[in-house]
Amino acid sequence: MTTIGRPARAGDRITDVAGITVGHFQRVDADARVADPDSPDGHGWATGTTVVRVAAPNAVAAVDVRGGGPGTRETDLLDPSNTVQTVHAIVLSGGSAYGLAAADGVMRALEADGVGLPMDAAGHVVPIVPAAVIFDLPVGAWDHRPDAGFGAEAVRSAGTDFSVGSVGAGAGARAGSLKGGVGTASVTIAEGPAAGITVGALMVANPVGAVIDQSTGLPFDLTDADLAARGLKRPDPEECSAVAALAAKQTVLNTTIGVVATDAALDAAMTRRLAMAGHDGLGRAIRPAHSPLDGDTIFAVATGGVRPESAVPVPPGMHADVAIVAEVGRHAAEVVQRAIVDAVLSAESVASIPAYRDIAPSAFV
Repeated sequence: MTTIGRPARAGDRITDVAGITVGHFQRVDADARVADPDSPDGHGWATGTTVVRVAAPNAVAAVDVRGGGPGTRETDLLDPSNTVQTVHAIVLSGGSAYGLAAADGVMRALEADGVGLPMDAAGHVVPIVPAAVIFDLPVGAWDHRPDAGFGAEAVRSAGTDFSVGSVGAGAGARAGSLKGGVGTASVTIAEGPAAGITVGALMVANPVGAVIDQSTGLPFDLTDADLAARGLKRPDPEECSAVAALAAKQTVLNTTIGVVATDAALDAAMTRRLAMAGHDGLGRAIRPAHSPLDGDTIFAVATGGVRPESAVPVPPGMHADVAIVAEVGRHAAEVVQRAIVDAVLSAESVASIPAYRDIAPSAFV
């Protein structure tokens, strides 16, 4: 197996939110190949699982599903009108619907550690582990997909330091005709009603749509500050043409999934608005997004560690935290967009799927 992945940057990753850790497990063979459309199978392993572990005891979770072809588990549980409002881990996996089996391994590993909803005086617990999957079955052999063992290994490896790129659930991901992957980003809000709150995202970019603007050869909607922060510039004309040609070739059965987390103290309904806002960032980074063939799903977690001291007056009958939620949501869209860009820029070629940094090396300063 090959060793892949790049370290996530401290200060710009979802684990900057206290109580959140991330773990990956993947199998990637050096000789993996994508299935030919006229052949029943690819070859080798090129898939994996990512687990976002939630250790904060009072965390609130929610989800927003907008793609037309989702593969999910325990999403109904996270409706704000339902009883259970927390999670102990969130599974993001390759393998299409088969990959949902990875959540079984996460549950067993957490149960062995006594982590979950307490059920009785004897110490029995039920871990709450929602999941979402991407369609990566044509990358590598069709029957090589994550199972419970992948989930157990991923959750056991969870920590604040983790890798991005072609790792975990991003091992077999594609972004249009480019290599996709796992990316992350975060921000601590400096001023306003939500000052001091941190918002982070981890995304698995595997969209039907394009992630590169054909006219510039760069990811969509990056500001000059974004380009400087990533060390990017417009690629040379011949590389820009090569990227444009690839961007025009789209796959047909894909999905972008991920998690937005904040240390703000939010209730279940407002946490769901965080997931909803995250989809704005998905729409900025991917064209088109939320297609009938995508399974676009974003989970949200509010760990509850920070509540700004300066309350903002709101009219009677309105949610007391509306000003805070508006600011946190605005930044949620930002970090989701940047996490998707991070996934594409950090990805390495797997199974001969070209990575952006291989096609446009001149873009990197």
